[in-house]
This record gives sequence, structure tokens and C-alpha cells, in this order.
Amino acid sequence: MSASDRPVSPFDDDASLASRAAWLHYAGGLTQGEIASRLNIPAIKAHRLIARAGREGLIRIFVDGAVADCVKSEEALKERFQLDTVQVTPDLGEPGLPLKALAFSGASYLHAVLQRDAGQIIGIGHGRTLAAVVRHLPTMPTSEVKFVSLLGGLTRKFSASPFDVIHLIAERTDSEAYLMPVPLYANSAADRAVLLAQLGISAVFDLARRADLMLVGIGEARPSGSLVQTGMIRPDEVAELERAGVAGEMLGHFFDADGNIVETELSSRSISLSPRDLRGRNIVAIAGGPGKVEGIRAALASGLLKGLITDELTARRLVDERGAVVPDKKNGTGRRVKTQKKAKGVKHD
Repeated sequence: MSASDRPVSPFDDDASLASRAAWLHYAGGLTQGEIASRLNIPAIKAHRLIARAGREGLIRIFVDGAVADCVKSEEALKERFQLDTVQVTPDLGEPGLPLKALAFSGASYLHAVLQRDAGQIIGIGHGRTLAAVVRHLPTMPTSEVKFVSLLGGLTRKFSASPFDVIHLIAERTDSEAYLMPVPLYANSAADRAVLLAQLGISAVFDLARRADLMLVGIGEARPSGSLVQTGMIRPDEVAELERAGVAGEMLGHFFDADGNIVETELSSRSISLSPRDLRGRNIVAIAGGPGKVEGIRAALASGLLKGLITDELTARRLVDERGAVVPDKKNGTGRRVKTQKKAKGVKHD
């Protein structure tokens, strides 16, 4: 039978047809020829539909199995920084921020959490990395889980709104999601107090404090960082942070290279959970890339993190440091130690 003699496909929407073809191929294990026969379309169209599904992000794949070099880095990071959970994803050769690698690994971790633990509260930060993680998460109704913003996120630029993360995860999971509809930094300490006193805001903060898991990103104290790019802080304010010796940012708080919290004028205006609220909680950071190494190192040294999901090259740099700062869980600050040699079995740049 020629292509022109084939029956008309009952699926008129090509996007829907692409999803069905991808499902039959990846989930059902059918060949392109078998898919063409099943859908009554030419084989070449089956090939194009599967390719389209890949291009348009309709396919999300998790790979079971460990990568030896990454596992060695995971164990080294766990030991050095006293972490409970570490995932290191293989290098994909991405320049700059490794969004694809982090999205894949972060979504895999979150997917496993949602499948395993019901009735929990998950706190969510914001930023490009967490948004990419949620976009890679497959649609999976989890009505017993509640998601809550961990910090304010209103920005001057609507197109860059960090609320995309909480909106996306609500759509992906069909779960209850609670926004914190305030800016990350109020205009003044007095304004901050007024905002926190509002009934709706205080209720969201109370829920955030009870989160069983907090997924966060790590920011840079640089003009190129997302805090400046999204309009949350001004360029002159980031210059003040640089002068104060800030190495990184997490949930609106700033850390120096030793993991100590740096108090600045911005700190008094921050609308986020306080360091006291964060101490001892199950906080997992998803971050990586050459521009984030300093910030990740500072957050690890703070002792606030229980877990880290990062990329292979970032993990190597963190493992290979000779004058590393490790967290002092007892005092809640970092302490500097010397490592005599590089971690055994870990490749180096």
C-alpha cells in the first residue's frame, strides 16, 4: 500500500500524535515501522514525530545506574562536607551553567522523593536551575504533597519571575502550592515587618518552617548573577556585597568563604526564612557550573546543607581543593582544614 493509499490517521493534532509516537517508542518499545503501522502513517512521519517530541521537550527520561567517577566524587563530598545526600551528574559538555545536567539529576531526585514519601511538605526556592528541574519532571499527580515557597520572589521583570518554579510544580504534580507573594527584599526593615504581619504571608511562612524537605538554589554575588538580572537587587547593592566579602547566596542570605553569614543592609530587609529556621533542616541544594563553585563552597561550609546535587566538573573542583573549609555542625560555622592529597580515584582538571 502506498503512503497516499493509507487510511487517514484518527489523530488530527500533530502535537498529540508526536506524544503518542514517543510513548509507543520509548515506553512501549515499538520500532518506527511498528509505530507507523499502529498509527496508520508513513514510516518517515513516525521518525519525524519522535524527533519532534524530543525537540519540544515532550520526552523526559531517567537513567538507572551509577557512573563510577561520579560515585567517587559523591562519596568524597559526603565525607568532606558531612552530607547525607549527594548526586553528581555526568558532564554533558555544556558551557557555563550546566542546566541540562542539573535538570536531569534534580528531576530524578525529586521524582523519587514524590514516589516514596506521601503527605509531606516540600519547600521550594527559585531561580533558573530549579525552574529547569521542574520542567524536566514528568507529569505525576501527587495530591497528598504540599509545595510552598521558601522566600519572596516578586520582581520588577515579570518575564523573569521566580514564581515560575512554584507555578510549574503545581501544574506538573496537581498538588497544593503556596506562594509567597512578596519581594525577596523589602524597601526597608519597617516595610518587612508590615509585610510579615499580614495574615496570608505569615501563614505561608508557618507552612515553610514545617517543610520536610527544602530544595534550594545557590546564587552569585556578582552583577551577572540572577539576583541582579531579575531586578531583585540593584547593581550598587551587589557591589556592596562584593566589598563585604560575600562568596555566595542561598535563600536570600549571604555567606563568606568560610560559610559565615554576612550581615549587610540587605539582610535586614530579607523576606525569607531566617538562619535559625534553616538550622538542622533537610536542605538540598541543586547548583553547579564554574561561576557557582565559590558560592556552593560557601554554602557547604555554613553547615546548613544536608544534600547537594551538582555536575561532574563542579564536584571535581570541590573535591580537589587543598585548603577546603568544612562545616562545623556544632558551632554552625565553617572551619578551614588542609587536605594533603587529592581524593583517590577522582579525575582532575
